[in-house]
Amino acid sequence: MSSRVAFWEAQQACEMDGGALLSVESQAEQQLIEQLLQDLSSSSSIAPGPGESDGDFWIGLTRANREPQDYGHFASCPDLYHWTDRSTAQFRNWYSDEPSCGGEACVVMYHQPTALTGPGGAYLYQWNDDRCNMKHNFICKYEPGIRSDQRHKHIFSDSSSFVDAHILLSFSGLLLIYVIIPTIPLLLLILVASGTCCFQMLSKSKPRTKTSVNQTTLWISKTPKAENGMEV
Repeated sequence: MSSRVAFWEAQQACEMDGGALLSVESQAEQQLIEQLLQDLSSSSSIAPGPGESDGDFWIGLTRANREPQDYGHFASCPDLYHWTDRSTAQFRNWYSDEPSCGGEACVVMYHQPTALTGPGGAYLYQWNDDRCNMKHNFICKYEPGIRSDQRHKHIFSDSSSFVDAHILLSFSGLLLIYVIIPTIPLLLLILVASGTCCFQMLSKSKPRTKTSVNQTTLWISKTPKAENGMEV
C-alpha cells in the first residue's frame, strides 16, 4: 500500500514475484479480500488521519487490447473484461453504474473509507473501471505452495489460493526495471570509451622503428643484357 503504480506495472511486479494480479472468482473470495483489507487497517500501529487510509486497489480485470470483434460477434463493454491470470470466472462486483467504459479499461477495487455513500450505496470494496495509467495500490494472488519466506511478505490463504496481504510493490522488480536496465546503455558507453582511450594510449606509447637501407645488399649487375633489337 506504500507504492502506487499503473496497472501494467502492478501486473509486472506480481508476475516477477511469482504471482499474478488478483482475480476474484467468487463471492467467498470477495469477502476474503474485504476481511484482509479490514485486518490490515485495524492492525496498523499508526492511526491514519483523514484520507490517509484511502487508496483503491488494482485487481487483474481489464478489457485492454480487447475489441468486440474478438468474440466473433458484437459484445457489450462489460463482456470484454477478462482476468489477466487467464481465470474464466464470471464473478463481478461492479458498483451500481459501472463499468463506465470509454477510456477506462482497467479495474480497481474501491477503498475509500472516508468517502460518503453514493447514489448506488457504499463505494467500499465495489469495483470500478479506471484509466490504466492511474496510480493505485494493488493486490497479488499466488498459487498454493509458494512459501511466504520466498516472497518476504505476509500471506493469507483460503482453500484454493494464497493472497498477498502485504500488497507492496516488489522492490527487487522495481530496482531491475527502473535502475539496472536503464543504466546498461550508459555502462556500455563507458566501457567502449575506456577501451578506445586505452587503445590510443598504447598506440602512442609503442616505439616506432626506422628501417635503413643496407648499402651492402645493393647489387647492380655489370653483365650487359643481350641485344633484342629494341632501343630504350
